[in-house]
Amino acid sequence: MSAPASRGGAAVGRLSDLSPVEAGAVMYLRLWSEGKSGRADAASDFDIALGRDHGRAVMLTLDRLCSLCAHHGRRPLVRHGLGCACLGADENCFAQMIAAASEGAREDAMMMASLIVRPDFAPALASLSEELGLALRRMTAAVPMPTTGHKVHSAVLH
Repeated sequence: MSAPASRGGAAVGRLSDLSPVEAGAVMYLRLWSEGKSGRADAASDFDIALGRDHGRAVMLTLDRLCSLCAHHGRRPLVRHGLGCACLGADENCFAQMIAAASEGAREDAMMMASLIVRPDFAPALASLSEELGLALRRMTAAVPMPTTGHKVHSAVLH
């Protein structure tokens, strides 16, 4: 049995399963990958959410981060379409890297970065991931985290 032609594109979940920061990371990766119009939409989002100066800085970070992945990747990142509800394996790795970096889990972000780009570029990718992740955190701070509706009751066991 042969391996799938695009293993990195295999659906591993749904965007709705991700945290707002993770889903934002995937959405902006997809927008950036759409070319000039997608990048203009991303830049507009950043300007609206973060103000013009900070928005431009975040767009520059996104551009550097995605360019690093595109030019120094171990292989091309496989992405799903902009409107697709599925989450691909490569997209999931990208989202987890951004989220880990934004939470200060630098070693985890470095490990995931080394899966995406050559090892000599992993520190730069992890650093850019932290910048983008922190901006996405600011943008999504008012968005409630998804919940299952399951309530946990605390009890003391004797």
